[in-house]
Amino acid sequence: MASKSVSTSRNSTSSWTAKENKQFEVALAIFDKDTPDRWQNVARAVSGSGKTVEEVIGKSVGFDTAVEEAQRAINTTHVEAENIEDGIGVVKLMGRNSGM
Repeated sequence: MASKSVSTSRNSTSSWTAKENKQFEVALAIFDKDTPDRWQNVARAVSGSGKTVEEVIGKSVGFDTAVEEAQRAINTTHVEAENIEDGIGVVKLMGRNSGM
């Protein structure tokens, strides 16, 4: 019985609304890596959600990885486009909530 409630709890708190995602992104921009108590501040910034510090850190790991991968794709495309006369680079970034 206890494992079922833990499982349900994890599933219900792991989903993020569009509003919470935006608040999360803004909070990461405000509270950079050098901010003391960064994760507590980010968790508080996602207002009214009741997100824990652990949930915020877990989301950050995925978010940071996605940003790094996007930067890598953009940089690679930029280098390729620069090396061709009149070169144009196109990068299409899609996320989980992109509708595709």
